[in-house]
Amino acid sequence: MARILVGTCGWTDRALMTSGWYPRGHRDTEGRLRYYAGRFPVVEADSPYYALPSPGTTRLWAERTPAGFRFDVKAHSLLTGHPTRPAALPADLRDRARDDGLLDEVWARYAEALEPLRRAGRLGTLLFQFPPSLAPGPRAEAFVRGCRERARDWPFAVEFRNPAWWRAGQERATTALLAGLDATAVAVDTAQGLPTSMPPVAPVTTTRLSVARFHGRSPHWGTGGKEDRFRHGYTERELAGWLPRVRELAARTDEVHLLFNNCCADAAARAAETMRGLLDVTVPRQAGHACHEPI
Repeated sequence: MARILVGTCGWTDRALMTSGWYPRGHRDTEGRLRYYAGRFPVVEADSPYYALPSPGTTRLWAERTPAGFRFDVKAHSLLTGHPTRPAALPADLRDRARDDGLLDEVWARYAEALEPLRRAGRLGTLLFQFPPSLAPGPRAEAFVRGCRERARDWPFAVEFRNPAWWRAGQERATTALLAGLDATAVAVDTAQGLPTSMPPVAPVTTTRLSVARFHGRSPHWGTGGKEDRFRHGYTERELAGWLPRVRELAARTDEVHLLFNNCCADAAARAAETMRGLLDVTVPRQAGHACHEPI
């Protein structure tokens, strides 16, 4: 049976920081991460999607977390084909042409920034979340293969935001594509019945790792602002419905990451705690990372 790690998609979300989830004495930069790592064994680092971190920053992430802790790190927006503002790039790259040469340079800096996590054994996977505009087809497959080639020596996970990749008739080809690339297919939980709803499939494409991201079940998924798209409080019954799929993933992979992205107030943290209880997962503890209750 795999090691099942439950956590949230980020630990510095503004809504979480103002929710009261972090107790007094643990609200500074270092205190937040140490407190989080005392409660959960995995987190998604989403800030590199918006701006490249420095190796010094990720070195501190490693130092402030216990052995066995995992960071799943989102790829920078330019690397995944999302619209990217010049301000999201390093200053010396903002006037460069948006071509393969720029992608290669951004990848090189991204990889350099994450090397401290890999050396410390803290890196779970890179997460390449592709935009809804990336629909199945030869050009899209070539783009995904190009991303994998840059990251050929790294753990690599793929989340598609276009539902067509996982619909009946395409699902088998998508699974084969990712398996051939040794890429983890990211399962997602969203509201169903919407044009942008992601099919609730959970394929296994590597034996190393499975990942599921829980985005909430807002009827505004795919539209509106962040508060509309991700506002949802998971019920125990909704999460229990995932248990058979999680057990199946765990039976076929070495490690399973369950990450909650319903990031309004502390809803993601509360859902992660509920899921952990349902799975009876024990969170690893280490001296200096004690669990403190909010006050």
